[in-house]
Amino acid sequence: MGRVTERRRVLRIRDGAVSSRPDTLVAEEPLEIRLNGRPLAVTMRTPGDDFALAAGFLVSEGVLANAADLRNVVYCAGATADGSNTYNVVDVRTAPGVVIPDITLERNVYTTSSCGLCGKASLDAVRTTARHPIADAPPLRVEPELLAGLPDRLRAAQRVFDRTGGLHAAALFDEAGELLDVREDVGRHNAVDKLVGRALQGGRLPLSRTILLVSGRASFELAQKAVMAGVPMLAAVSAPSSLAVDLAAETGLTLVGFLRGGSMNVYAGEDRIALRAGAARG
Repeated sequence: MGRVTERRRVLRIRDGAVSSRPDTLVAEEPLEIRLNGRPLAVTMRTPGDDFALAAGFLVSEGVLANAADLRNVVYCAGATADGSNTYNVVDVRTAPGVVIPDITLERNVYTTSSCGLCGKASLDAVRTTARHPIADAPPLRVEPELLAGLPDRLRAAQRVFDRTGGLHAAALFDEAGELLDVREDVGRHNAVDKLVGRALQGGRLPLSRTILLVSGRASFELAQKAVMAGVPMLAAVSAPSSLAVDLAAETGLTLVGFLRGGSMNVYAGEDRIALRAGAARG
């Protein structure tokens, strides 16, 4: 898909000087995800990696756990009244024998942070539907200095952000800090779904020895997506939410926030942070 950016003419004012010029904007379009022919969800996304996005979304919903669960993903022909294909509707077909959970109920419970339901219900829903419990043996151990360098590596890999300034990003690193994959999207949850979906398509789930880094904050939804993919460590450049911290503590996820420069806050799973001997604790 080539609709990642679009051009719009803008009025530019700089120190009192006025000019007109074209500007590059990140594209945003709806994507309808269908499951075995039935409409399931609509998300606003940046076009690109749509099949991976849909697959990753269904990992977080507890529908898909590995590549064998996925038969195929296709764009729906005749998605409009005149029969044209907008490339904004995808249908995910599961393999024979895959049991489809009651995702309508579960999505209302645990994927919408503003749904108004209690935190306990949200935590219970993730715990009972997780197909890849976090299990890193021997335990993942990451030095703070390695974590501190990851945001710069993510920023250097954000190709579209450099042109638009309007995209979130999510990146997977291995325990040595090597970049495994990076995806951009207008929504950070979509960027994570694209990463997870690509991992599922490549037969790499669970992501048991990886670090997931996200731009912006760490919401409950992002922590949930990390847990469902078996990621042991989630780091964010901004703050986590209280329910994200609760979920991390409940599931064994290491959650790092405010990862900026040489500083960071570890909200859960501090045992995976390899502190130097004799490091002072306040």
